[in-house]
Amino acid sequence: MKIFLVGIGGIAMGNLAYMLKEIGHEVSGSDENLYPPMSDKLVEWGLSPKSGYRKENVKDADLVIIGNAISRGNPEVEEVLNSGKEYMSMAQAIGHFFLKGKMPIVIAGTHGKTTTTFLTHWILSQIGLEPGLFVGGIRKDGHAGFSLGKGDYFVIEGDEYDSAFFDKSSKFLHYRPFYLVLNALDFDHADIFANLDAIKVMFKRLLNLVPGAGKVLYWKGSKNLNSIIDGYKHAPVESFELNEKDSILNYQKGVLSENKSKNILKPSLIGSHNYRNAEAAIRVCLAIAPNKKKEILEAFLNFPGVKRRQEILVKNETSLLVEDFAHHPVAIQETVKAHKEAYPGYKIISLFEPRSATSHRNVFQDDFAASFKGSDYVFITEVYQVNKVVSKLRLNVKKLVKDTKAKTKASSFYCKDPKDILVQIKKEIPKLSKSKIIVLAMSNGAFGGIYPELTKLVLEREIK
Repeated sequence: MKIFLVGIGGIAMGNLAYMLKEIGHEVSGSDENLYPPMSDKLVEWGLSPKSGYRKENVKDADLVIIGNAISRGNPEVEEVLNSGKEYMSMAQAIGHFFLKGKMPIVIAGTHGKTTTTFLTHWILSQIGLEPGLFVGGIRKDGHAGFSLGKGDYFVIEGDEYDSAFFDKSSKFLHYRPFYLVLNALDFDHADIFANLDAIKVMFKRLLNLVPGAGKVLYWKGSKNLNSIIDGYKHAPVESFELNEKDSILNYQKGVLSENKSKNILKPSLIGSHNYRNAEAAIRVCLAIAPNKKKEILEAFLNFPGVKRRQEILVKNETSLLVEDFAHHPVAIQETVKAHKEAYPGYKIISLFEPRSATSHRNVFQDDFAASFKGSDYVFITEVYQVNKVVSKLRLNVKKLVKDTKAKTKASSFYCKDPKDILVQIKKEIPKLSKSKIIVLAMSNGAFGGIYPELTKLVLEREIK
C-alpha cells in the first residue's frame, strides 16, 4: 500500500512510519515543523518527509494516517474527507498492522506506563521471546522504543489520551489487550477529560476488551482501580502489591529483596513506585514463562532504565543532578520519596516546571504543595505558556509556593521562568556547602534548556 502520515514528525508517528516501511509498504508523510531528532531519522530511514501541509500530498495515497495533533481545516485532512480516501488514527493503524494475530501486553494507568512497558519488553527479550514493542520513550541504552518483534507477544504502552480529531476515545481501545496491566488510576489530562469518572469510562471499556483466555493484573492499592475492577468477570484477574504473602518483591526500610528470601536485589530503579512497576512486569512475564523465575529476576536487575525517568545527569561524591518526567502530584511525591530513601542524609532541592495540560491548571492547586514533602528546597517556575489557560482555571504558582512552604517546611521559591531558577539557586546553593545534595529537576518538557548550566553549577560546587 501507499501510506501517507499527516503529522509524521512526531516521535510516535515517525516510529510508526518506519515500522510500516519495514513490513513492506510505500510510506511518506508531512509535517509543519520538522526538527531533529525525528527529522534526521526520517531522512536516514529513507522516508523523505514533506515540509508543510498541501492537499496534493495525499493525492496518490491508498491510506492516510492522521496524527493526534492534526485538526479539521488541515488541507490534507480536508482533501482526505472530500475524496473519500481511507483514513485511520495512529492507534488504529498500530492495531490493524501490528497487533492482529498477536497476544498484546497492554500496560495502562496514570503513572508508570513507560517504565513498565520497557521493563516488560526487556525481560521477555532477555528470556528469548523476541516481543514487539511500541512505547513513548527512549531506553537509557539508546533503544528507541519500537520493535517489530518476531514472537507471539507485542508489548505496548496503553495511552489513555484521545486518538484523533475524529476519535475522542482513548488510544488504548485499539490495542487488543490479551494481557492488561493497570498500574494506577488518577485524574489527569484535564484538557480532554472533564473529571475522573470520564477517565474511568475509558478504562472500563478497556477491561471489556480482554478475552477470557487473557489476564488482567491491577495494583490493589488504588481505590480507583478497585472501583472499576469490582464485579468484572470476563477474564481472570490478579492483583499485585509489594510486601504481601504472594508478592514477588519485598521493599522494607529502603531495602529491596526477593520475597520469602534473604536475596537482596539491587536494580537500577529506585523507589517503591518503581518496584510496584517491577512487580507487575515480573508477574506478567511469569504468566507467560512460569518456569523462568530466576532468569526473569536477573533480567529485572540488569534493566538499563528509561531516559528522563530518574536519569542521573551528574553524580559525584557530594552531588547528584537528576532529571525526571514527573508532572503529576502523585508522581512528584513518589519521585521525591524515592530519592529520600535511596540517598539518606542528602539535602533534596526540587525544581518543578508546571507544563503539562493538567499541571498548568488549578485542578491540583492543593495537591501539588504536599507532593514536595521530603524536599529541603523547592523552586517552582511560572506556568509554561501562561496564556494557554485563562486565569480562573490556571495554577496559581505564587500561592502554591506559599502553601508548599507551609505544608512541607521546605524553603520555597517562585521563579518567573527556568532561567530565573538558575539565578535563585545560585544564591541558595552556597548555604549548603557542608551538605550533600540532590538537585531533582521535574518537568515533562525541556525545562527551558537549563540542564547544561545546572550541570555546570552542580559540578563546580564546593563542599566544606
